Amino acid sequence: MENVTDRTSNPFGMDPPCEARVPGYGDANADFHVIGDHPGVHGGIDPVGTDEDGRPLRVPFTNEAGLRLQEALVPGGLLAEAGQRPTVDRTFLSYLHTCVPPGTGPRESGAGSVPSTAVRANGAGDADADDPSEPTERDYAEMEAFFDAELRAIAAHVLLPVGGRAIRHVLAEYTARPTDVDPAAIHATEILGSGFLVYPIREPAQWDDGDRDRLVDALRDLRSTDFRREADLGRFVPGADPYHVR
Repeated sequence: MENVTDRTSNPFGMDPPCEARVPGYGDANADFHVIGDHPGVHGGIDPVGTDEDGRPLRVPFTNEAGLRLQEALVPGGLLAEAGQRPTVDRTFLSYLHTCVPPGTGPRESGAGSVPSTAVRANGAGDADADDPSEPTERDYAEMEAFFDAELRAIAAHVLLPVGGRAIRHVLAEYTARPTDVDPAAIHATEILGSGFLVYPIREPAQWDDGDRDRLVDALRDLRSTDFRREADLGRFVPGADPYHVR
């Protein structure tokens, strides 16, 4: 089923209970869904204009680490152009936790920069219960319904979780794989999920020299294949319209 909307920001009108948020951004009929942690980790805190309703427009993956990822998604074929308002190409960008955490407003180090507590040495970006700028486990749980509803509305064929928390969440909820994994070890590899292909992406702030190229090559290889992997059940009924299932 095709989603009919011309909205790029928050195409499904998700309205979580927070004053400032970074909603999903991109193609509502995306083949690829890039999933980050929260605005304090991957950016979007500072508005870059206004959306279709005249509200402040905040875009995921627009801090230093997020733009590093965008710059890999362009040659990988998932974005037509990178930037504060990237040009999407069958791709959707969103966060597990869409609300802007308290204490993560504009900083002297530059708009949208990553707080020092946001990215740990393992690239996980996990919540710190003692840091008010980090969402708590309860905060993530309260956002889960909004995230899952949007994910299923878009129904992308490929999920690309970015960073340790997003990787663990996607593995737990949409695959049968264990979640005790090293993001660096599974970076840019293919995992079969429950109705999805999953391509984990190591936290961009922790990339080494080869991580960008590995991701670009993996995305190019993926796009050269039948990544939708659908079957047309309509062919079994004479005169029926196509009916594609995964």
